[in-house]
Parts: sequence; C-alpha cells; structure tokens
Amino acid sequence: MKRFPTAIFAVLIVALQFPLWFGHGGVLRMHQLTQQLAEQKSLNAAQKQRNALLEAEVRNLASPSDAVEEHARADLGMVRQGETWYRYPSKGNHSANAGSQK
Repeated sequence: MKRFPTAIFAVLIVALQFPLWFGHGGVLRMHQLTQQLAEQKSLNAAQKQRNALLEAEVRNLASPSDAVEEHARADLGMVRQGETWYRYPSKGNHSANAGSQK
C-alpha cells in the first residue's frame, strides 16, 4: 500500500514530462527545427552568392560596350572585323580556342 502513492507520483511526473519531450514545442521538435534552420541558412547563403554574381553580371552588361563585347567574344565566339581568329588544340582538350588580333 505504501508503494501506491509513489506509483501515482511517477505516473504524474511522466505525464507532465510527455509534452516537454513530444509536444508541439517539445525538445524533439525544437531539435528538428534547429536542423531545418541550419539547412535553410546554408541554402540562403548559396542563393545570396548566386544573386550577387548575377547582379554583377547585370551591372557589367548595363555598362559601356566593353562588357557587351567581352560577353559576345567569350560566350558567342564573335570576332571583330579585320581580326584573325586561330584555333589551337591543347593536349588535354582538343576544342580549346585562342584568338589573335592583327
């Protein structure tokens, strides 16, 4: 009979601890949210870096024609009038290009 109150108190303590561990704002949920927050911060940092690169490219393209010319040469393979373009195969990559101006 003396153990009955002890058992009741043990059950009450467990019942009071349950929401702390498994409830809406419990320890396990907070741990999950902390992990999700860390992942999201990592993704945000990568997106910020990408956005900064895109913003710099937009600024370069909006600036004088030098940036547009550089883009046309690098990405589109364009050559100026009166300019000779040479293609030299390299050891590792047979499609490497090199340009020469006259």
